Amino acid sequence: MAHPQATRSTRASPPPLQGATPAARQSRFRGVPRLGDLVLVLFLLLTGSLAFAADPPSKATRVPQPVVEPARGGQCVEDPAIMRRNHMELLKHQRDDTMRGGIRGAKYSLKTCIECHASQATNSVAATPTNFCVSCHTYAAVKIDCFECHATQPQKTSSLPLAQPVPAGSSIQLGQQQVKP
Repeated sequence: MAHPQATRSTRASPPPLQGATPAARQSRFRGVPRLGDLVLVLFLLLTGSLAFAADPPSKATRVPQPVVEPARGGQCVEDPAIMRRNHMELLKHQRDDTMRGGIRGAKYSLKTCIECHASQATNSVAATPTNFCVSCHTYAAVKIDCFECHATQPQKTSSLPLAQPVPAGSSIQLGQQQVKP
């Protein structure tokens, strides 16, 4: 009688899977990836390569950029990239210097910005959607609260003095009181 080991084939069988069902342990496709996995990988590779092929790199973006009317002045007080990122901080510091120290007309004053960036069509920085301040702040979804107090148009220059001198000996009426200068 032949030994039971001698009648078996000499082909080596893979080690059984631990914790697998008996049918899975006997499957001949145990080391082969499933068809669904292969289809998923091919699909991802194909769609990724099509996305790169369909959209070559260009200057156009999917998000529309703000439309800004050109400024009146020439060179800005800082580089445009610095102003885009930091103008609010520069204006806040200038505000503090003006309110607390009385320093007016400095490099980063709001008045200087308005004089340079007011639209030539509307003479304002906040009258229409394409005006300088409104255009960028709408794009960035930021509320502009500067113009709740400040003018959106540059001051008109006039030759008249701001205050008229009071002739000597006359009086000024303030409310119910009369005041002599």
